[in-house]
Amino acid sequence: MKIGFIGLGNLGAPIAENVLKNTKQLFIFNRTASKGKMLVEKGAVLCHTVKELAALCDVVFTVVSDDEALKEITEGDEGIAANLKTGGIHISISTILPATAKLLSSLHRQYDNYYLASPVMGRPEIAREGKLNFFVSGDKEILQKAKPILLYAGAAAVWEFGEKADAANVAKLCSNFLIAAAIESMAEGIQLARKSGLDPGAWMSILTQTLFNSPVYTNYSAILLNESFQQAAFSLRLGLKDVSLMMKQALIVQAKMPIGKTIQQQFTDSMDNGLGEYDWTAVALALK
Repeated sequence: MKIGFIGLGNLGAPIAENVLKNTKQLFIFNRTASKGKMLVEKGAVLCHTVKELAALCDVVFTVVSDDEALKEITEGDEGIAANLKTGGIHISISTILPATAKLLSSLHRQYDNYYLASPVMGRPEIAREGKLNFFVSGDKEILQKAKPILLYAGAAAVWEFGEKADAANVAKLCSNFLIAAAIESMAEGIQLARKSGLDPGAWMSILTQTLFNSPVYTNYSAILLNESFQQAAFSLRLGLKDVSLMMKQALIVQAKMPIGKTIQQQFTDSMDNGLGEYDWTAVALALK
């Protein structure tokens, strides 16, 4: 089975490297071709267009920044759907609006191939450790075929959300909302502790060993306490994109998200203050 990979950013690159390490063969494409140099040196084959890669592959992973970028590489005569082999599988890892997943799934069916929503939970360092969690939804038979490939990509676990094309993306947006809310609440709590004369590090150390003993609180509290915002594993710009997708989905399904509105405003203020390429924990700086 020939596998292709499109999108070699902070998260895409380590996932692609996992696939290459486990399959010994990988076709890659990235708009900035130089980002594929390391993978080419390890045996990957660099393709010059999306069409070229799709025509060669049975499975194509995509990890791109937003809905428009995913539509651009999937739609049209030069896109993945029109050129992927019959019965081929497009595995989309990107965090996107659920409606986009439904649209692209329908498009793939027109060309007798398949779209599988597979957004991922985990930062780049987690990808390198092979401890990612994949949320997956789509055709049941295709999902079972894709499971071993997701393990190649660095999955610690694959969580199934049924056959609706958009279900996994709903799960991902809801999950990212909880992470964003945790970051904002920790930032506010740390500020309150510090201004009240309490050592915020000692306080958070107790919490992360007891009530909040989880990777989200342990890892993000360390970044917030150290204010190490400028080595972005996940940029604030992308964080705002995800928060905005959450709010769009809330509007579509008429769900009330007052906390979501507050978080969106904090991220927007941070972007306006030039923090877009900082880590998304830099939203804490909006409190200063």
